[in-house]
Amino acid sequence: MPEEHRLDEQIVSQVAQSRLSEELDGAEKIDVDVQTDLLKMFQGQADGVSVAGRGLVMRGIRVQDIKLQTDSVAINPLSVLFGQIELNQPVNTSARVVLTEADINHALTSEFVRSKMPNFELNVDGEIVGLQPQEIQIHLIDNGKMAFTGKVLLTEKGKVRTVGFTAQVCPRTEHKPIILENFNLTQGEGISLEVVVALMQKVKELVNLPYFEFDDVVLRVKNMEVQKSSMTLLVDARLTQIPATEGNF
Repeated sequence: MPEEHRLDEQIVSQVAQSRLSEELDGAEKIDVDVQTDLLKMFQGQADGVSVAGRGLVMRGIRVQDIKLQTDSVAINPLSVLFGQIELNQPVNTSARVVLTEADINHALTSEFVRSKMPNFELNVDGEIVGLQPQEIQIHLIDNGKMAFTGKVLLTEKGKVRTVGFTAQVCPRTEHKPIILENFNLTQGEGISLEVVVALMQKVKELVNLPYFEFDDVVLRVKNMEVQKSSMTLLVDARLTQIPATEGNF
């Protein structure tokens, strides 16, 4: 009966919401709706999961608003009994995420994000130049564009120097990629033109990556809508495992 089916969903959803709340460092509001019933759950199946939240915080990263919907989910039912959720199959997820400029910049200084920033190598006429990000700040401006300021460490022929830069980009939409409008060096004397060109090419390459991968999560940003001090993202994600506060993201 529909009422009994909905009661099953409510019970499972409350358990899932409680579990997710424990994984978060904080949340102003969170609602979880698991589209399943107890029989399917015991068989390790769910038709989908939706999450709506405001002010979610995890590992020092805050999300202003999020609405998320998964497709069908296959989990290990025994893992739930021991307080964990293990996926038997990867899960596809779509989400609408709102981030504030302040929250983005705070996240960029967090230990978690900094630990995920890789070091890069530039090939400059056959010579390898090391590139290590140091400081990055984003500015969401009222013309619908994004501006960046930052510093990187360049290692060239055994010499290490700090290079400051500014950049402005037009955000990605479903019909066009991110466009790098300008890129300027603000600090770092004596850098060759070849290194500057290679650095610009690397920036273009990074901003136009088709997806980002963080351990068990692959993200693809479909659309970016920028307003003064806030940004709305439409994101597709593929999870091979449920993120947890301990271990992998």
